[in-house]
Amino acid sequence: MFQYEKILQYPVNIKKCNPIYAKIIISQYGGPDGELGASLRYLSQRYSMPDPKLQGLLTDIGIEE
Repeated sequence: MFQYEKILQYPVNIKKCNPIYAKIIISQYGGPDGELGASLRYLSQRYSMPDPKLQGLLTDIGIEE
């Protein structure tokens, strides 16, 4: 039905280590203003919504983040 190949969409060739860029990339994923923080805020806010349609909307947004 489908075929899974574990390859990158664009090849990555790292020439040298750069800790400054690594810190920026990690902060975008796991920092307080990163993707994971935003996703968890959407998913936690869904429990206080009275309307089931709004709960579904926040769930979908949180999963997409």
